[in-house]
Amino acid sequence: QVQLSESGGTAVRSGDSLRLSCTFSGHSFFYYTMGWFRQAPGKQRELVAAIGRNGRSTEYNNSVKGRFTISRDNDRKMVYLQMNNLKPEDTGLYYCGADRTIMTVVTTSPDSYDYWGQGTQVTVSS
Repeated sequence: QVQLSESGGTAVRSGDSLRLSCTFSGHSFFYYTMGWFRQAPGKQRELVAAIGRNGRSTEYNNSVKGRFTISRDNDRKMVYLQMNNLKPEDTGLYYCGADRTIMTVVTTSPDSYDYWGQGTQVTVSS
């Protein structure tokens, strides 16, 4: 029904910027909260940023506030994550997630998400 595909991850240095893209293939994109999550080796998957169905509500991991910006384009059915001033601790496999929900509150738990992309690796060196 739904397929997600991420792109844009690469190896960068501290202070660099990247933009990740997520393509949503399927129907009813408007009815999904969309999120970016990351997972570092030996750690649990954690929220990076999430955005509500209409793009007017967002949630961010405290560690990325002021540096990352999530956005969505409901016409193109895409989600973006603009990452500025990257730090080594941002290193991880970044996943795009889709949470079909009737709620207007942005969901932040990975357990709430129904679909996932394959992930794109972001590696930040000092």
